[in-house]
Amino acid sequence: MEAFYTLQGEGFYQGQAAYFIRLGGCDVGCFWCDVKESWDAAAHPQVAIEEIIAGAAAYPGRIAVVTGGEPLLHNLDELTAELRQAGFQTNIETSGSSPISGKWDWICLSPKKFKAPLPENIPLANELKIIVYNKHDFAWAERFAQQTSKNCRLYLQPEWSKAAEVTPLIVEYIKANPKWQLSLQVHKYINVP
Repeated sequence: MEAFYTLQGEGFYQGQAAYFIRLGGCDVGCFWCDVKESWDAAAHPQVAIEEIIAGAAAYPGRIAVVTGGEPLLHNLDELTAELRQAGFQTNIETSGSSPISGKWDWICLSPKKFKAPLPENIPLANELKIIVYNKHDFAWAERFAQQTSKNCRLYLQPEWSKAAEVTPLIVEYIKANPKWQLSLQVHKYINVP
């Protein structure tokens, strides 16, 4: 769908330079999604992997973030192999609702209630990012935190349109449950893609 060089705005790599590769297609359908234009894969032209790698290599950062839509609707084996060969760290942002393909240095799993992750994907997460829309999302977060590996980083992130309402709830929750950390969509605050 698009590719761009910016700062990672969320989670563990927040603030670091990264090349984003956004793939078209999503079958999860979050009503609060901020890139609904990515949902229809057919609306976006196919781009050769060589062209994607050349675009990424034009910038000095060496973190490549594959996102969507839902990127795991595509087989990502060849893309990640080529990114790694070009010297990139491969990161993915996924709901985990489709089988994992590709070789990943960092998996950010963000489970969605609209289509839950496959159970086999949960222990593979390096980072669990739960989007908090209301207070019931804390129980949802704990459900998945129990299934992650002991080294998985745990993040609670306010849904952008509800940030004023849910951020204070998240702060209090983290104070009572310090295994969690706050993730904010910093890119939206500093107005970068």
